Amino acid sequence: MNWDDVRIFLAVTRSGQFLGAARRLGLNHATVSRRITALETALKTRLFDRTTTGAELTAAGEAFVAAAEQMEEGYIAARAAIPDSDDHVSGTVRIGAPDGFGVAFLAPRLGRLTAANPDLTIQLVPVPRSFSLSRREADIAITVERPSEGRLVAGKLVDYTLGLYASKDYILEYGLPTSRESLKDHRLVGYVEDLVINPSLAYAPEIDPDWQARFSVSSALGQVEAVRSGAGVGILHSFIARGHDDLVPVTALPKIHRAYWLVYHESMRPLRRIQTVAGFITNEVEIERAIFR
Repeated sequence: MNWDDVRIFLAVTRSGQFLGAARRLGLNHATVSRRITALETALKTRLFDRTTTGAELTAAGEAFVAAAEQMEEGYIAARAAIPDSDDHVSGTVRIGAPDGFGVAFLAPRLGRLTAANPDLTIQLVPVPRSFSLSRREADIAITVERPSEGRLVAGKLVDYTLGLYASKDYILEYGLPTSRESLKDHRLVGYVEDLVINPSLAYAPEIDPDWQARFSVSSALGQVEAVRSGAGVGILHSFIARGHDDLVPVTALPKIHRAYWLVYHESMRPLRRIQTVAGFITNEVEIERAIFR
């Protein structure tokens, strides 16, 4: 059995399609299909049902996943056991992050990391969704809660706050809310409730149990832009809102407190590229810790 074929099998399993796996691995679709066929021939069983929309594991494929992941972990451990002659860092690291933290904080800083490590490739996926580390949808994930299940390594990055903000133009016309009760007299900007990926991100009731947004945006950065446009009063990440001079905090109502965590799968711990990227993110947050207070 060829390890490269097993590696491609895992990529197809995690992406759910041959084309997605080919893109992730930097191979063409035909090569991926051919290697999967070779693996199925070696195992004398069909691992995937090819469909018009992707690839679905057969019962034999489901049974093979655990063994393939054990092989992957053994390969990672074996590579890590070989001493490096220098501090060279190479390979690809995909980072999954909430869009606020990913775009507003990470995106402007990660370029320094790739500049210092020319053979390191960073893929930042800053979208409002959760990532499966066991399925390798991301190598490193930034989460808003410490994971309680799975073989994961987790470290708290920083506490952060959210609060009510309005634009200067909005305030000139409608004034600032002065109490929870007064919110009913204002237009509210919020999130799309059924698209919230984590219960801890459904934070509006902490401001007002009767919170009803007239304008909802599924992106944290989209909410910032909506509030800046004068669409209404919204709950924004303070570290983002402070960067916009046209936003004013509503100090009469309390802040909301949350935390960011950096998480990766335990099997990835030995990899130099994972430790390099995780260390860089942790250090950048530490340097800028004051902006999150």
